[in-house]
Amino acid sequence: MSDNDDKLETAIHRGAQAEALLRNELLQEAFVTLDAEYVRAWRVTPARDEIAREKLWQAVNVLGKVRNHLGKIIAGGKLAQAEVNMRQSKPRKT
Repeated sequence: MSDNDDKLETAIHRGAQAEALLRNELLQEAFVTLDAEYVRAWRVTPARDEIAREKLWQAVNVLGKVRNHLGKIIAGGKLAQAEVNMRQSKPRKT
């Protein structure tokens, strides 16, 4: 197995793990709950409390970045799997 094959297998494995995480009910619940709590807290924070409002805004954005990061890992795993499938379907030169 070549170094490139190892990288493809790693990407496939990581993609599957990330997909399992995003399908996990507890993690989904955590994302939804935290997002709602942060937005609710932001709405009731006085406008003059810029520091607290900024921190809550950052927290909401970090949740989105975590989801996006996992999505990128999933996409990378799918691309790696497609490359492996393509390699396996090509006739080998002898």
